[in-house]
Amino acid sequence: MIILARPKRCRRVCREPIISNFVPKDIDNPQDVVLSVDEYEVIRLVDLEKLCHEECAKNMDISRTTVTEIYESAREKIAECLVRGKELVISGGNYCLCQGGLPHCMKKTCIKSNVKLPKGENTMRVAVTYENGEIYGHFGHTKQFKIYDIEDGKIIKSEVIDTNGSGHGALAGFLSDADADILICGGIGGGAQMALINAGIKLYAGITGNADDAVAKLLAGKLEYNPNANCNHHHTEHEHNCGSGGCGQNGYH
Repeated sequence: MIILARPKRCRRVCREPIISNFVPKDIDNPQDVVLSVDEYEVIRLVDLEKLCHEECAKNMDISRTTVTEIYESAREKIAECLVRGKELVISGGNYCLCQGGLPHCMKKTCIKSNVKLPKGENTMRVAVTYENGEIYGHFGHTKQFKIYDIEDGKIIKSEVIDTNGSGHGALAGFLSDADADILICGGIGGGAQMALINAGIKLYAGITGNADDAVAKLLAGKLEYNPNANCNHHHTEHEHNCGSGGCGQNGYH
């Protein structure tokens, strides 16, 4: 009698990772470790978004036991890269992409569920980190973006959208799903800058002040910005204020 193996259920992921390779800096030609896209998604949901395994299972349409197995496998691979200096490659796996906005989506963690902004064919879309009318000072902690749709050099529409708890690199994916072409912000880390480059979003960093005024200056070709306005919060344990104007004003890196 031939016993057929039960087919694996397709693991649902919100989106494919923007950055798929992490290479140790001081090692030539390191061996690589492959982290599957579904393993990446479990790490994102559990370690970054702080979901329990049951909530993660609901998001991915798999069992809690399967989530635990994937999580343990993914953590072991990441540990091997960190300890033994191997390259981490995110690729492959048994997964399907979430279409967004479905009943299963956890609004806090689904990158696509609340980003539905139709965009005209000839529209340029500008996103600004936003808080109470001002440009928020730290890209990775912004809770809102103000989105401006521009045609023929004029603003035809603007609205404020919530980031739903997304942070740092995930915000680049959030903006990509919102069809943003340009980002105006204060301080921003190097990893987030690279994620924006990979997403094809042009960056104007190191900007402070009123959000509407900044966009008006952009359209007039008078927006002054600092392309090296990095934020070093990840290395200083938040020793200074990340609030509005905190990272975007002085001491750019």
